[in-house]
Amino acid sequence: MWDFNSLTHNLHTTVPTWLLANNTKLEYLSFENNSLTGVLDLRSNPKHYHILVLDFSLNCIHGELSPGIGSIFPMLEVLNLSRNALQGNIPSSMGDMKRLVSLDLPNNNLSGELPEPMMKRLVSLDLPNNNLSGELPEPMMMGCISLEVLRLSNNILHGVFPTKSNLIRLLSLSLDDNYFSGEISRGFSNCSRLVLLDISNNSLRGQIPDWIGEFSSLTTLSLSSNCLEGAVPTSFYKLNELSFLDFYHNKIGPTLPPCANLSNKKFLNLQSNEFTGPIPHVLSEATSLVTLNLGDNKLSGPIPLWIHLLSESRVLLLNGNGNQLEDSIPLHLCQLKSISIMDLSHNHFSGNIPSCLDNITFGREVQDIDVGLASPGGSEEIEFVRKSRSESYKGKLLYFMSGLDLSGNKLTGPIPPEMGNLSGIHTLNLSYNQLTGSIPETFSNLQEIESLDLSHNMLIGQIPPQMIELYSLAVFTVAYNNLSGKLPERKAQFGTFEKSSYEGNPLLCGLPLNQSCSPAREPPATPPANEEKEYSWEVSFLWSFGGSFGMAFLGIVTFLYLNSYFRELLFYFIAKHAPFLRV
Repeated sequence: MWDFNSLTHNLHTTVPTWLLANNTKLEYLSFENNSLTGVLDLRSNPKHYHILVLDFSLNCIHGELSPGIGSIFPMLEVLNLSRNALQGNIPSSMGDMKRLVSLDLPNNNLSGELPEPMMKRLVSLDLPNNNLSGELPEPMMMGCISLEVLRLSNNILHGVFPTKSNLIRLLSLSLDDNYFSGEISRGFSNCSRLVLLDISNNSLRGQIPDWIGEFSSLTTLSLSSNCLEGAVPTSFYKLNELSFLDFYHNKIGPTLPPCANLSNKKFLNLQSNEFTGPIPHVLSEATSLVTLNLGDNKLSGPIPLWIHLLSESRVLLLNGNGNQLEDSIPLHLCQLKSISIMDLSHNHFSGNIPSCLDNITFGREVQDIDVGLASPGGSEEIEFVRKSRSESYKGKLLYFMSGLDLSGNKLTGPIPPEMGNLSGIHTLNLSYNQLTGSIPETFSNLQEIESLDLSHNMLIGQIPPQMIELYSLAVFTVAYNNLSGKLPERKAQFGTFEKSSYEGNPLLCGLPLNQSCSPAREPPATPPANEEKEYSWEVSFLWSFGGSFGMAFLGIVTFLYLNSYFRELLFYFIAKHAPFLRV
C-alpha cells in the first residue's frame, strides 16, 4: 500500500495525475490539505482496479470531474474531493462504483441535479455547500438502503419531500438551507434510527408530524425558519435522548405540552413563535438546559421563581418584540451563576436593578463545555445585540461572549455599584429605562467591556474620569440623560467617541462637544429698558432741583447785600435766636 499523505503536506504544484497513470497498483492515495491547483484530468488514465481510497480534499483544484471517473476507479470505496473549487455536474458514471461507501464532495461549486444511478453500498453521501438543484431522486430514496449519513445542506434543491423511502439505516439527515416546500410527509417516518434531523431554513408548512416522536434515538432536531404552525406534538415526551431542539422562526404555540420530556435538553430555541401566557412551568424540569431562548413571542407575567432551578444555564434570552413580561427582576435570577449572556430587553420590567447580579459570572469564568452535536453540521446559534447591532454567535464561540441587556424596560433607581464587579462582561446595555443617580465609579473595573450603553435615562453627575482606563471599550453612549461637568480626557478609547455619544446632556462640556468648560469673562451688566428710563428721570430731577436751589440762594445773598435794613434785621434775628452763630 502506498500513502503519499505524510510526504506531501506542503505541496504547491498542479494535480499530479501522472502518479495515478504510472502506479496502477496503488491502493491508497491522499493529497489532503495541500495547495494543489489545476484540473483533475483523468481522461488518459487507465482503469485502476486496486485503489480503494482517493483523497484530494482541502486543495485548490478546479474544473469539472471527468465524465468517466466511475469506470476508471470501479473498486473505489472512499472518494474525498471536499473543499476545492470543482464545477459542473456530478458524473452519472459514479453509479458504476459498486463498492463506494463514502462520497465527500462538500464545499465546491458543483451544479446540476443529483445523479439517479446511486451506489447501493453507499453509507455516507456528503454534498453540502454546492449549487445542486432539482428534487430528491426516487432511486436515491429507495435504492440506497445502506445509507447512514445524508447531507445535502445549503444547495438549491426544491420540491416536496418524498412520500416513501427505504432509508431504514439512516442516522443523520441534513436537508437544511434549501427550497423544499409542502408538508413534512411520512416519507422519512421509517427512519427510526435517526439521531440528527435538520430540515431548517426551507419553506415547509403545516404541523409538526406526530411520528417524529417515534424516533427514540433522536438527539438533534432543527425545524427552524419554516412556516410550521400549531402545537408541539404530545408524542415528543418519548424523545428521551433529545438534547437539541430548535423551533426558531415558525408559528408554533401557544404553549408546551405539560407532558414534554425536557430532562435531557441542553439547547431549546423557541424564539419568534406564537407562545403566549406565562413562561411554561414544564421548563422547570429542564434542569440540564444550557441555552433557553424564548425571545420574540407573546409571553406575559413575571419571571417565575423556579427559574433558579435552571442552574446549568449559560444563555437566557427573554427579550421582547412581542413578549410583555413584567414585575420586578426576581432575586432568584442571581442564582444562575453560570450565565454568560442574559437578555431581558424590551419587556415591562420595573423596580430596581438587583445588586446581586454580580453573583453571575458573565464571562469571568469561561468553562469548557461540550457544545458538539451528534453529527456534523449541527451547532447552536443565537442572536444578541452587541456594539449597537445584532450579531449571531454559533457553537463554542458563543461561550466566549458575555453580555447583559436590560434595555427598553421601566427600571428605576440608581445603577448598583456592584455591577462594576462584572469584570469579564463584554456588553452592558441599560438604555431606555428611568434610571437615576450617577454613573458608578466602579464601572472603571469593567476591563473587558466592549459596548456600554446608558443612554435615555435620567442619570446625573459627572462621567467618572477613571473610565478612560477601559481600553477595550469600542461603543459608548450616555446620550439623553442629565449629566454635567467635564467629559473624560480624550485618551485611548475615549478619543474615538463622537458628539453622538454625549448629545442630550446640555450641562456637559469639553471635547468633542462645542461647549467649553472655561469660565467666560462677563460683560458689564446692561440694565433693562424700564430700569434705564427710571434712572434717567431721577438724574434729571436732581439736576433741576440743584440748579433751582442755587439760583434762589444767590438771589437772597444779592438782595441782603444791596438792602442794609433787611441785612441788619437778619443779623439781629440770628443774635437773638442763634447766638452760637454770632461771630
